[in-house]
Amino acid sequence: MVTGKVLLCGLGAVGLTYANKFKNVCDLKILADSQRIAKYKSTPPILNDKIVSLNYITPNETWNPDLIIISTKASGLDSAIDYIKNYVNDETIIISLLNGITSENKIAEKYGWDKVIHSYFIGHSAVRYENKVTQDGVGKIVFGSPYKENQNKIQKLKDFFDDKNINYEASDDIIYSLWLKFTLNIFANQASAIMGLNFGEMKNEKFKTFAKKIIKEVSAIAEKEGISGYDKLEKDSMRALMSMVDDGKTSMYQDILAKRKTEADIFSGEIIRLGEKHNIQTPYNQVMYDMLSVLEEN
Repeated sequence: MVTGKVLLCGLGAVGLTYANKFKNVCDLKILADSQRIAKYKSTPPILNDKIVSLNYITPNETWNPDLIIISTKASGLDSAIDYIKNYVNDETIIISLLNGITSENKIAEKYGWDKVIHSYFIGHSAVRYENKVTQDGVGKIVFGSPYKENQNKIQKLKDFFDDKNINYEASDDIIYSLWLKFTLNIFANQASAIMGLNFGEMKNEKFKTFAKKIIKEVSAIAEKEGISGYDKLEKDSMRALMSMVDDGKTSMYQDILAKRKTEADIFSGEIIRLGEKHNIQTPYNQVMYDMLSVLEEN
């Protein structure tokens, strides 16, 4: 069973939201290098106008967590994979809450698929400015595994989240679920950042017509990648868009406003790479990628 030792790496909007959920119900430690820990201590993270007091640990220390949660930005994944090496054992469960469809593959290359459970966060968008995050608490971790040998760890994770009252969904087809969120991120996150739109402003018919052209590229690649249900991505991602709170801003729109580097490389960049692999043209994703590259320079 998962006894309640949780190691979390990455205190962005999603990471801080879950650090705040876990800190009062289990033994939680935040993994970071010494420089970042000093920054957290001098300027503590704030969630919904309240300082979140946390316990920190460095990559050079030792501990025996049951669950490791990686919630960095994509640019921090390689460091996180290296940072957790002292904390992984045969019973460890590792979940990644990063966007995109590649983080689990990278983690498993280092630590093996017997420890990695596919997962992602879905919910109302959080607003982050410097060390301050605002999030209304609406959201859940979706997880699952295509590997039968991981079903015991899936059950352990269910039992743990049930015991700690952490909202979750166990997906019977986690690969499709990941591609569904990936599709939403590709058309909503990127277009919102380029056009300066909140979710409500993306719910009109003009935008949806535009979005479907982007989704067509994603669906064509998903088919070639052997994703079961690729033909449902348009319908399901449109439904997901309509469920978002109108005044919410995507994380990528917030990145552009705050002059932070975006995650375009793991969204349209990944589609462009897969398009080249399968000889599929991806003009809409190429234009979005190029436009986001320009915006990042300003």
